[in-house]
Amino acid sequence: MIVGFGEIDRTMVAAVGGKGAHLGELSRIDGVRVPGGFCVTTDAYRQVLAAAGVDELLERLAGLKADDREEIRTGSAEIRRAIEETEVPGELAKAITEALDDGAYAVRSSATAEDLPTASFAGQQDTYLNVIGAASVIEHVSRCWASLFTERAVAYRLRNGFDHRRVLMAVVVQRMVVAEASGILFTADPVSGNRHVTTVDASFGLGEALVSGLVNPDVFKVRDGQIVERAIAAKQRAVRPLKAGGTEVVEIAQQTQPALTDSQVVRLAALGRSIEAHLGRPQDVEWCLAGDEFQIVQSRPITTLFPIPEAAGPGNRVYVSVGHQQMMTDPMKPLGISVWQLTALAPMHTAGGRLFVDVTARVATPQGRAGLMDMAGKSDPLVGDALRTLFDRDFVPLNPDATPAAPPLGGQTGQEIANDPGIVAELIKRTGDSLAALKATIATKSGPELFDFLLEAIDEHKRLLTDPLSMQALMAGMGATWWLNDHLFESLGERNAADTLTLSAPGNITSEMGLALLDVADVIRPYGEVVEFLKNVRDDDFLDALPEAAREAIEAYLERYGMRCAGEIDITRPRWSEQPSTLVPLILDNVRTFEPGEAARRFERGRLEAARKEQDVLERLRALPDGEAKAAETKHMIDRVRTFIGYREFPKYGIVSRYFVYKQALLAEADRLVGSGALRARDDIFYLTFQELSHAVRVQAVDQELIRTRAEAYRSYAALAAPRILTSEGEGISGAYRRDDVPAGALVGVPVSAGTIEGRARVILDMVQANVEAGDILVTAYTDPSWSPLFVSVAGLVTEVGGLMTHGAVIAREYGLPAVVGVDNATRTIRDGQRIRVHGTDGYIELLS
Repeated sequence: MIVGFGEIDRTMVAAVGGKGAHLGELSRIDGVRVPGGFCVTTDAYRQVLAAAGVDELLERLAGLKADDREEIRTGSAEIRRAIEETEVPGELAKAITEALDDGAYAVRSSATAEDLPTASFAGQQDTYLNVIGAASVIEHVSRCWASLFTERAVAYRLRNGFDHRRVLMAVVVQRMVVAEASGILFTADPVSGNRHVTTVDASFGLGEALVSGLVNPDVFKVRDGQIVERAIAAKQRAVRPLKAGGTEVVEIAQQTQPALTDSQVVRLAALGRSIEAHLGRPQDVEWCLAGDEFQIVQSRPITTLFPIPEAAGPGNRVYVSVGHQQMMTDPMKPLGISVWQLTALAPMHTAGGRLFVDVTARVATPQGRAGLMDMAGKSDPLVGDALRTLFDRDFVPLNPDATPAAPPLGGQTGQEIANDPGIVAELIKRTGDSLAALKATIATKSGPELFDFLLEAIDEHKRLLTDPLSMQALMAGMGATWWLNDHLFESLGERNAADTLTLSAPGNITSEMGLALLDVADVIRPYGEVVEFLKNVRDDDFLDALPEAAREAIEAYLERYGMRCAGEIDITRPRWSEQPSTLVPLILDNVRTFEPGEAARRFERGRLEAARKEQDVLERLRALPDGEAKAAETKHMIDRVRTFIGYREFPKYGIVSRYFVYKQALLAEADRLVGSGALRARDDIFYLTFQELSHAVRVQAVDQELIRTRAEAYRSYAALAAPRILTSEGEGISGAYRRDDVPAGALVGVPVSAGTIEGRARVILDMVQANVEAGDILVTAYTDPSWSPLFVSVAGLVTEVGGLMTHGAVIAREYGLPAVVGVDNATRTIRDGQRIRVHGTDGYIELLS
């Protein structure tokens, strides 16, 4: 029931827990000194747990949720009490006593779900320092077992999906080090993520002072054997051991003296690199300094670092987030990633469940750098600023003689196309014809033949995306928007004039989707009993219970828009047709908030306002020198924007429509695999790539362990925030706004839809949880087209991600909602229910009392 460090390696987590396994492995590394000790194994814990008789309590605890605080408090307290009152087996007590000498020990918890690559569990269980005497060590071993059921540990496991009954506790008993200084070493910068920078936190005395927050540590940053940054803190206190056992907090005299010399810092950083190399990933290392010798008392993986894409070439690499361009910064499942990679027009790299584009070759040339900065500045200014930060550092050297990289897709429009609505109609028809052909043919395919056909269908998918006429139409609408904003500001001092001139532009499939749900509400509103029924809908099989008119209205809406959903670039996300209950809260909001006929009235209001704005700017232009020419040119661009800006939303609609057809065919194959017993559940295919799924269908076998590990990795990725720019050194750069023309304390973003609105902020991260009232301002991380039905109910919009031509911005302008996007950390800075003022013309938000 006990085992010495010399007999332990990293594979023994099940027996000695994460901390014990790491200490055993550390003791095997040349040049790394680990204080001696042993582990009380999980076998001993099992015996004590069985004797404590807590099976029923464990079952009850397993059925709780992380928010059930009172039940967690009482249930965990009962289990702790039962464990601490259970006598330690005599055989174990004897073994522990024989393994000890007269010195002091640290007694530390070591759970089997601890110090994992995807969840550190740091600080969730207990550690006891300077424990003296066998009886006291045995008592504290029992306390460590019980600490597996502190309230915080139970809640942490519930949030992270760990079963209390399967997590076991070992205990580390380790010789106490009387440290002159101690602290934490990160072999990668925990803030920036840079894998080339080591960060050392140091304070005097035992490490408990730093861990418990008693002192601010000295912080050193080391790169390539040199200290590149230091901050020496005033360290007023230290934790010291007491002779009789335990610890005390003492005041210290040398408060501003560094806890380590420069040479010690560099030596410690080198030691950290050795540990990282041996363990194979960046580490969070706890260290002590005694007599100018460093001793390592723990090392765990750093779980908060964003992974690095596999490099496409030598040297420094720069990656741009695809999710920030596509308004979906959540992680994607492997099938979603692989299908997007197959259908994308540029090579895509993956990291942390997200997609990135390697732009290194482009930023190495003057022309490529200028083109990317122009495109980034228009789509997301924070990406542009992050790139500029790297350029200022010369992270990728500029090569003036290199062959220019290809221009960004859409950057070349060829000759200008006419302002002909028939062009848009023709493009929509081409997409519709191709989709109809896809549906007809895919219905005849199954098995390996289906996957061969899908590769052909994806070629057609790419052909539609690169249709030169489609590219010209897209650029015509966006180019006219930029032209109007620039020229009308220059001529009339009018900011963001295109915001009004594009109101109720024809043919915008996404804005039509929001208005169409108002029409669905009009059908349902007269049926009071249907409205009451919908208030209690929780499942997705409710349609058959509705009266014919209500059912047909919703089904018609799903026929046209049911392929949409939040995060729709990931084919694995449930579509509205698969989960129609998602729409119910939105329909009920529309029933409650609006009068019949609101969709038509709203569209007509926008059309008339745009017409009045057009007349106003043209009249004011004519009054200027050379006014007739300016007015004529502006009229041409207004016609152009109204002809083509609505088409901006259609290619995405076409992509998502095809995705839904692909998905239905792939799920049919999943059902066949489930039927044959090769697959446990149809949704398990989402954790396979397209190529792996094709192979599974051919051989009628699935690697279930691969699915399990992929699902675990996906859960861990959800806790990571994707950076806008990622480098091959692991540094994530989000960029910043460099403006001094906003009030103090205001949140800065990109102005995308003009106007000023004041109201209650509704911070909503999941559209299903939306509950808004007229006049509310929607604050969220990002919006894709699926959020558009919610836009009809709100008075303004704030998002963390986006730019002038992203979907949320386009629809906000269509509906005349003041909007500011790209507001960093908006959902954490703005409180739900707080009053805010959105300045959609100038691009900032005021937080009101």
